[in-house]
Parts: sequence; C-alpha cells; structure tokens
Amino acid sequence: MNNTIASHNIRLLFWSGIFGTMNFLQPVLTLFYLQRGLDTRDIFMVLFCWSLAVLIGEIPTGVYADRFGPKVSFITGCMLRLVSFSLLFFASGPWMFYLYSFLNGFSVTFYSGADEAFIYESLKESHEENKMDQAMGHIQSADFIAMIVSVLIGAFLARDLSNQQFLVLIVLTIAFQLVELMLIFFLRKPVSDTVRQVNNPFRQVKEGFKVIRREPRLLIMFLNVTLVFIPVGAVFKNFDQPYLTHAGVPVASIGVLYAAAAVLGFGASHSIGWLTHRFSRIALMYATGFLSVSGLVLAALIQSEIWAAVGIFFLLRIVQVIRYPIYSKISNDYIPSSVRATTISLLSIVDSCCDLFVFLILSLVASGNSLHVIFLGGAFIVLAGVLLPIRPLKIHRDERLNG
Repeated sequence: MNNTIASHNIRLLFWSGIFGTMNFLQPVLTLFYLQRGLDTRDIFMVLFCWSLAVLIGEIPTGVYADRFGPKVSFITGCMLRLVSFSLLFFASGPWMFYLYSFLNGFSVTFYSGADEAFIYESLKESHEENKMDQAMGHIQSADFIAMIVSVLIGAFLARDLSNQQFLVLIVLTIAFQLVELMLIFFLRKPVSDTVRQVNNPFRQVKEGFKVIRREPRLLIMFLNVTLVFIPVGAVFKNFDQPYLTHAGVPVASIGVLYAAAAVLGFGASHSIGWLTHRFSRIALMYATGFLSVSGLVLAALIQSEIWAAVGIFFLLRIVQVIRYPIYSKISNDYIPSSVRATTISLLSIVDSCCDLFVFLILSLVASGNSLHVIFLGGAFIVLAGVLLPIRPLKIHRDERLNG
C-alpha cells in the first residue's frame, strides 16, 4: 500500500482517529455528571439519548454519506461533535446534558458505515481490497492509543474533581478534535467517490435493503458478529468494574488495567495481517467467538480469584479487537460501492434492535447483584451468535454456480 491513495487515506484516518477519540473526560465522565448535579436516573437518560440518536441517525446519515461522499460526512460529524462538547462548558441541568448526548450520538452516525465504505473504496482503487482487515485493524489501533493517553492524563488532571479541572479536560478534548477536523480536509477522494451520482435518498435505502435481501448470508454473518459483541463489548464492559473489585482488584488499579488492555489491543490490531496470513479468517472468527463464550462462563464461575478475573478481563477485551476487522473485510465484499454506507447503516439499525433485545433478556434473568447470572445469560447469547454460519463471498458464489 506504499504511495497509493489507500495508504494516504489510511494514514490520515489513523491520525485523525487518535485526535478525534482523545476524550480526556472519559475516565471521570460519570463523576463529572454527578458534580454538575445529575443523579443516577439522569445519567441513564443521558445514555438513552445517545442510543436514541444513533438509532434515528443511522439511515439518513448513511444516505447522506452515499450522496455527498464519506469525506463530507466526516467533516459534518466532526463539527457536530465539537458543538456537543462545547455545550459541556455551560451544562448544569439535565436537559443540557440530554442535548449534549443526543448531538454526540448523532455525530457518530456520520462516521458509521461511511468510514468502512471510504477505506474499502480507497483500497479498491489500487486493487488492494483484500487488505481491508489489515487496514481496519491499523485504524482501529488509533482508538487504543487515544484511550491509553486520555485515561491516564484525564484521571490525573481531574484528581480533585473540581470544576476548573473538568473545564481544562473539556478544552483539551475540543483542541484535539479541532486537529482531527483539519486532518480530514486532507483526505483524498477515490475515483468512485468523485464520480458519485446523486440518487434519490429513498432509492438508496431501497437498494440497501435489496443488497441485504439478495445476500441473506450478509445479515446472518452480521448477527454472528453483533450477538457476540453485545454481551462481551457492552454488557461485560459495563460490569467489569464491580467484577474486578469483587475479585480483589483495588479501584485505583482498574485504570491501569484499562490502559494495559489498550496496549494489548493496539498490538492485536496491528497483528491482524499476521494472523490472517497464517490462519483462515473464518477459523479466526469462530475461535474468537468460542473464546468469548468461554470467557463469560469463566467469569460467571470464578468471581473471587484476582488473577483469574484479570486474565478473563484481558481475554474478553482482546477477542473483540480481532473479530471486527476480519468481519469488515468479509462483509464489505458483499456490498456494492454505490450503496455501501447506506447498507452498513441499515445493518447498524439491526445492531441497535439487537442491543435492546439482549439488554431486555438479561435484565429479566438478572436479580440484584447477581453477576454470574448476567454473564451466563450473555454466554448463551454469544453461543447462539457463534453458531450462525460465516462464509466469504468467493465460497458463496461457488456454491451458487455449483447449485
């Protein structure tokens, strides 16, 4: 990928990803909410507004990206995110935080689907689409660099939890995101994006639905990924702090574990190419899926052994890092360029519905602080997802021809 449009764009997206995800408030965000007068119910509403914005925004912003191009979509999303963080300077009542969360969630949807589409089209122009998983892994590693830096610096600067310290974190976050905005302007449009035709947005959505209906394996493969991710990447991630403290990990050490997990995740992201050269992508998807099941089962059964808990924590963090770039490569082979962002956004709608389904199921089976019940329930859902078949496009087409 030397000196190609793909290498240029991937390099810029890597650095813009570092600056764009550098949220210094993240390690103390809940404490910031409490300091500004929010209670537990208000905080749940903040999270609800974020998810609602993502659900509402997925299709229209996917169409927006397909009509005007991913680069314009990135710029729009970045500017909207800057506006949302600016609101935190003045936010005091719950409604200002609800608005911040909604705008922040909506800004994310301008990247959702458009980033994958942009990377794939850039690679396709230089006939390197087979390196999609390596590119996604490389760009994904930027998140881990940002997490390491922001978690350590943010927690240190806000150690007294004073309002002045929180304002410093907001200023730093906005400053880094302004750098991201400048970097986005230097992205180069692939030819397929430059000659893009402006279609009726409803036709874009209709074509996206046709792609999913024509390739049902794409939807099945997506369900495999999302049913594994939600219990591990969302449920366990939200309960890993009480799990670790119950096992005997000091609260002060949890931030260090998060940073260490980010370092390991960075290494795993950069090892995607090495892994896919030595093992088949399908084998890696199934292996990481079954490791996810095993990790959740072990978490349910072992809750008082500190080193076992730490090992399970790292295992469940790393397997998700490996899965998504590989899925991205396999799935994008199925999707036409003209409706790539819209189709991925439609699949994200399915993901949001799966979120609600999984959360509802686990909330019904859980009682009190029974983490083992939550983890076992999550393990069954992950197992159901892992058992769904995954097939690369070439195998699927060969089956059609032979059939």
